[in-house]
Amino acid sequence: MLGGNQPVAGCHEPPVTAQPIQILVENDEVVVVDKPSSLPVHPCGRFRHNTVIFILGKEHNLKELHTIHRLDRMTSGVLMFAKTVEVSKRIDEQVRERQLEKEYVCRVVGEFPEHEVVCEEPILVVSYKVGVCRVDPKGKCCKTIFQRLSYNGKSSVVKCLPRTGRTHQIRVHLQYLGYPIVNDPIYNMEAWGPEKGKGGKIGKTDEELLKALVEEHRSKQSLDILGISEEDLNSNAENNDSGNSSGCTEPVQADPISENSCLAEDIKGSETEEVAAYPLNFNTNLETLEKNTELGSCENEGRHTGEKSSEERDPLCLECKITRQDPSPKELVMYLHALRYKGAEFDYCSKMPEWAMEDWEE
Repeated sequence: MLGGNQPVAGCHEPPVTAQPIQILVENDEVVVVDKPSSLPVHPCGRFRHNTVIFILGKEHNLKELHTIHRLDRMTSGVLMFAKTVEVSKRIDEQVRERQLEKEYVCRVVGEFPEHEVVCEEPILVVSYKVGVCRVDPKGKCCKTIFQRLSYNGKSSVVKCLPRTGRTHQIRVHLQYLGYPIVNDPIYNMEAWGPEKGKGGKIGKTDEELLKALVEEHRSKQSLDILGISEEDLNSNAENNDSGNSSGCTEPVQADPISENSCLAEDIKGSETEEVAAYPLNFNTNLETLEKNTELGSCENEGRHTGEKSSEERDPLCLECKITRQDPSPKELVMYLHALRYKGAEFDYCSKMPEWAMEDWEE
């Protein structure tokens, strides 16, 4: 289901799940939550109110938190924040020294091998704007260990142990092995070709791949799943057509999504990407957003849904002119979950998600 908290200022926020953010641990040093799928960590792109950092501040009065690591918007699970700079630096040092043990679970297509599988294929970023990576010899070295937990005749639950922290590492390695995550909105798409990228076989240039991915989501009216809109695409196309592309010389086909996409945020430090922690001054974000809200918006009260009444439509807004069916709850959940994060002084674990149970069926 979709849910909501606050009105959105000046732009449409893509739909997100109404699943609450569960606080796993809160003490003087850290806040650890179980992040729902579809929520970005902090305000970025078209997301403002529907973010973990904003909701924690607004609903739980948890402010001035420091990020320790980040998860993809569509990835759920254990997410840590430090309450002080000192704690942030201490844990960040463990991240940099690769002392942080990370354990994920996912549900993949087909019967995954029973024996342990190790993938060490290098990963290259195809596009920072769109948020797409692939295996490539020119990419960064990385390593993921996989172990099957169960198989229900159609799909397998797999434990993932990333030994490095590359962007989308788990998802890309699973795609390369031929077992993409069941409902991965990027790496389990027809745009990758008949084998969906297995063995690195794509048969398209990077530009053709990016265009095909966008067109596939557009045909399914699921651009919101990617955190983008027709307005994003149209404005990007207009900029390129007019020659005013804000310094970007790539053609629209090569990179058809504007910087408004939150996938760019995913690329900077997501899934298992090891990045330096930095403070998020939530008071500033909250004050700015609430001021913007007072200026007016064509948005509904609460989290964005596809249906808008005539009173809520802005005749000058391209998004308001488009009426989309709300995505179902399962469309807002990707079957990849950060189950456990263990450091020198802590061990945080969430419950196994429902879709990871041995007897679960689609």
